[in-house]
Amino acid sequence: MSAVWDFADFDDHEHVHMFRDRASGLTAVIAVHSTHLGPGAGGVRYWHYPQRAAAITDALRLSRGMSYKNAMAGLPMGGGKGVILADEGAAKTPELLAAFGRAVDSLGGAYVTAEDVGITDADMVEIAKKTKHVSGLPVASGADAGGDPGPFTALGVYLGIKAAIREGLKTDSAKDVRIAIQGVGSVGGGVARRLAAEGAKLTLADVNLARAKALAEELGAELADSAAIMEIEADVLSPNALGAILTEQSIEKLRVPIVAGGANNQLATALDGQRVHDRGIVFAPDYVINAGGIINVALEYLGQGNREEVESRIHQIPGRLAEIWAESKASGTPASVVADRMAQKLIGRG
Repeated sequence: MSAVWDFADFDDHEHVHMFRDRASGLTAVIAVHSTHLGPGAGGVRYWHYPQRAAAITDALRLSRGMSYKNAMAGLPMGGGKGVILADEGAAKTPELLAAFGRAVDSLGGAYVTAEDVGITDADMVEIAKKTKHVSGLPVASGADAGGDPGPFTALGVYLGIKAAIREGLKTDSAKDVRIAIQGVGSVGGGVARRLAAEGAKLTLADVNLARAKALAEELGAELADSAAIMEIEADVLSPNALGAILTEQSIEKLRVPIVAGGANNQLATALDGQRVHDRGIVFAPDYVINAGGIINVALEYLGQGNREEVESRIHQIPGRLAEIWAESKASGTPASVVADRMAQKLIGRG
């Protein structure tokens, strides 16, 4: 396997650590992209990777995205990400989570962990037994910041979709707008419920067919195959599953004027941002639209706000997107590039 700095997605990361704990079965990667604004904050993902190199790539890409996300959200936090490699069929145990907590603690606060795919707030409680550098813990009351970040991410994505509809369709309402949602877990499901309540016409897809079918029945939505959803004719495509779904091939087949969703790293390569732009598609850079969850857990960790403050900050997401689109339109530069340049300047790399 190549040295980590030879990976295509290595971007002058400050730290990249590999951890192995034989007793618990832990194999993990923690990547810290930047601490220019503060400790590298970002969730830990529990996922099965066919090759270990893919886990390193994921950690590199996701940690860079967290640097940009936290900077664009106005948070005094850098960017980091953890990845726990899940052995196929193996159980996630308290011992494994404890080992990951020790790994986080060994970095001395350079990385602050929270929930991501495959991790729950109950898991964060286990991790917190071994380190104080953790957020996303269960909250004492509904007014507190913290807890499951999914609903807060969903709120930001919903508001971002509404902003994209204003930008691309020149309407303030989602009523009768055709929206194809890929992934209906914590984030995508929350987005779907908010849009359905406003009268949007939804088509849902998820690799978990039973989950998608149940939500479609609940909301009166249509159901589609998780791969075919990318080619459905609609007003908005909202990717809310895993990343790298916007490729040269898939972009050619898009039949939507807007792409706005909560999945991280939707563009497979930097060139794909140009391809989306060249097709005239309004694109919401993912680390801007999906910042609601990190706003919630960052304010919890910093002790700087309650739920009212969290939601106030999340409601600033549409304004940031509008600023990006305005600059993109004025300069002829893809929205993805405009956002990257803004974020890079904020973290001292512009």
